[in-house]
Amino acid sequence: MNRFVYCITYMLCFLLSLLPLRLLYLFSDIAWFIVYYIVGYRKKTARKNLVNSFPGKSAKEIRTIEKTFYHRFCDYIFETVKLLNMPASRMKRHFIFKNEDMIRYFLKQGKPVILLLGHFGNWEWITSIALWIKSDENTIIGQVYRPLRNKVSDKLFLRFRKSFHSVGFSKYDIYRKIVTMRKAGKNWLLGFMSDQHPSPNQPHIRLRFLNQDTPVLIGTEKIARHAGAAVCYLDVKRTKRSFYEGKVKLISENPAESPAFEITKKYMALLEKTVLRDPGGYLWTHRRWRDTENRAGLE
Repeated sequence: MNRFVYCITYMLCFLLSLLPLRLLYLFSDIAWFIVYYIVGYRKKTARKNLVNSFPGKSAKEIRTIEKTFYHRFCDYIFETVKLLNMPASRMKRHFIFKNEDMIRYFLKQGKPVILLLGHFGNWEWITSIALWIKSDENTIIGQVYRPLRNKVSDKLFLRFRKSFHSVGFSKYDIYRKIVTMRKAGKNWLLGFMSDQHPSPNQPHIRLRFLNQDTPVLIGTEKIARHAGAAVCYLDVKRTKRSFYEGKVKLISENPAESPAFEITKKYMALLEKTVLRDPGGYLWTHRRWRDTENRAGLE
């Protein structure tokens, strides 16, 4: 049954991807009206996250950010579908990477690289970095992802992310995969989105992020230390509709020499600056502060 649903869904997405972006954005405008005004998808969660993150903003300012977010979220969906039929040359015009020479330098030295990301802009299009970082057969470029509960959606998004030969690694076996790559003499560049809410069994620390007490994953920092990987952050900026820039910023060249949790703290500070610069580009529907909500309810 899942296979049948996947085939039908993939076929519909493929047909949609044949359409020009300007037409897909027309669908996005319609979807935004339905999602925001009629369905109200996770609107309560988004509103609460925004109010708590920006206590100094008026109700009108919060609603403006909220509407911008939902509009861009719909853009994100149709832009992601477009990955199935997006020529590499055009993709390089729509998502420009800056300071990527830093990554090439580390890889050339035989040093693996971790690129820390946030749920900002279109994080699916970031897989196009493989077009900018030319790799040989001994270098793997990919991203670590959290498998979706819906098997059809999970398989579909994996297909999107492989559009430019990026490799997907489940967070549940990334340690084993890194060891395997090391034994095989492979170098790698892996993107990690570490701004999600930690699972109950995942190690984390608590930091002040967007005016809130926030549990933050530290697994990526541990991987960097054990693998001897350089750690960079991708500062994403939306320059206009369908156009993005990602600037690579160094966090740590030698994580083993950094104080405990310094890498994680720097990452969250950089991500906060990205969000504050353009709040409408962040993913506000995720319940990343749900444990804070629960704790508040017990007080």
